Amino acid sequence: MNPAPAVKLDIADLAYTYAGRTSVRALDGVTLVISDNEFLAIVGPVGCGKTTLLCCVAGLLRPARGTITCDGAPVVGPSPQRGFVFQEEALFPWMTVADNLAFGLQAQGVEACRQRALVDEMIDLLGLRGFERAYPKDLSGGMVKMVEVARVLIVDPALLLLDEPFGLLDAQTRVRMQDVLIGLWEKRTKTVILVTHDIEEAVYLADRVIVFSSRPGRVKAEVRVDFPRPRRPAMRYTAAFLELKKQIWDRLDAGSGEIRDGGR
Repeated sequence: MNPAPAVKLDIADLAYTYAGRTSVRALDGVTLVISDNEFLAIVGPVGCGKTTLLCCVAGLLRPARGTITCDGAPVVGPSPQRGFVFQEEALFPWMTVADNLAFGLQAQGVEACRQRALVDEMIDLLGLRGFERAYPKDLSGGMVKMVEVARVLIVDPALLLLDEPFGLLDAQTRVRMQDVLIGLWEKRTKTVILVTHDIEEAVYLADRVIVFSSRPGRVKAEVRVDFPRPRRPAMRYTAAFLELKKQIWDRLDAGSGEIRDGGR
């Protein structure tokens, strides 16, 4: 019998409330245990607290109740060990692709020769050879998003947090970028938490899918994705894949928010 995988992230009874004229409880009683090197996806209605959860895990927000531990240590603030890729474009427009990739390495004091080696390796992994000196304005939307993911991965974080990284891309580019992401993950296995509104994306990429309830967000259901890796595009059209998508869809509240089922 194989030993149980080590716990990477432990979230216990998490709650968060946005203060204001009218306070809004975004999360309430969220408990999750995420294993080392697991790829976890979270789906749920709009406004159910998925991004809030990522911000709490990243240390950008302090929960009103509950605890978060990463590798056994409490999360009390931001850390380079928890890399965050936002939905909005975040590359520095005045920097080239290579300079954007090197930014985090420079901030950590990595030697220049090591920086160049890591940047060259990442450019080859992304298939961006020839674009090293290009600026973000010269790249397609898909290329920009993958450089953003790579800029976080290159500093070797323990945990990768992805907040709808492909949400603003067209459908064809989105599918292509999912394959690029899964290829990167297979080469540099990390613990990943992906927030998405796309059920097909969640099933295709993840080992496990968590379904959130409407606000305040709670864990409503958990669905294991036992398809073998490496994942390949043809699996999207199998009966087992379509059935798993249906299971997740059935666990969501009807009419409780905008959820995409591929092109649905």
